[in-house]
Amino acid sequence: MHTDPPPPRLALRAVGRRYGLGGPWVLRGVDLDVLPGTLVRVQGTNGTGKSTLLRLVAGIDAPSAGRITGRPRTAYVPERFPAALPFTALGYLTHLGRVHGLVRKDAARRAGEWLERFGAGGYAHTPLAELSKGSSQKVAVAQALLAAPELLVLDEAWTGLDAARDELDRAVAERTAAGGAVVFVDHDPRRLAGAADATYVIEGSTLRAQKEVEDVAFADGPRVVVEVTGHGSDPDGLPHPHTLTRLDARTVRITAPASHSDAVLRALLDARPPWHVVALRAEPATAPTEPR
Repeated sequence: MHTDPPPPRLALRAVGRRYGLGGPWVLRGVDLDVLPGTLVRVQGTNGTGKSTLLRLVAGIDAPSAGRITGRPRTAYVPERFPAALPFTALGYLTHLGRVHGLVRKDAARRAGEWLERFGAGGYAHTPLAELSKGSSQKVAVAQALLAAPELLVLDEAWTGLDAARDELDRAVAERTAAGGAVVFVDHDPRRLAGAADATYVIEGSTLRAQKEVEDVAFADGPRVVVEVTGHGSDPDGLPHPHTLTRLDARTVRITAPASHSDAVLRALLDARPPWHVVALRAEPATAPTEPR
């Protein structure tokens, strides 16, 4: 029985990107593996290079240094969709479906299905230039999904979708369940919270795993210490990173970064039955060691 081979694994090795020969490096020394069937989140403050990284992952831009291997069949939703194109919504999606290798009949059918799914079926025959920003964004997302890409790259794709945001969440879950990979950026930290297989943070032109960033902050930064009682087992659902110290059969001490204090208390109070907080204190950041 014939089965399709699995999609290739995308790998970035020592990748850098700058604009112009003498321009500053936006990204440098980036190592990243995107495995089939995984959801990857990229975080960072504005201007740190998140969109630049996604354009490299999507194959829109070439790296200025390093190499990218294992290119899957990729679809990309940019932060800004170029809506002033000489197509209707349905015509544009059908055209893109043809570009992706679909026959016209299948391309038109899938285009209509995705427009309906995102609540934009009534705009199928509206010129793109006449669509609102939100409707244009629905078309942008639909064009990325209609050919079932092996790699889906989403740059703030939820912006403007309003009620259709949950539908995009479901579509992302369907892609990864089918063996595709999804790499995304979104300004809302609650977007697909807890669903990502890997989260990375861009700081100072460098990409690091979130766990590594958090572990450094935990070791040196301010912390919250909470003592709770009420269960014979250890608390569940606490954010990473944290440490647990059992003081007696029913009392546990939890130490976590101060920035996670709300999440720690929420996990304790949401437990059934809830934990009883008996002590709560803050510890300052560790002072840097003076060189000798």
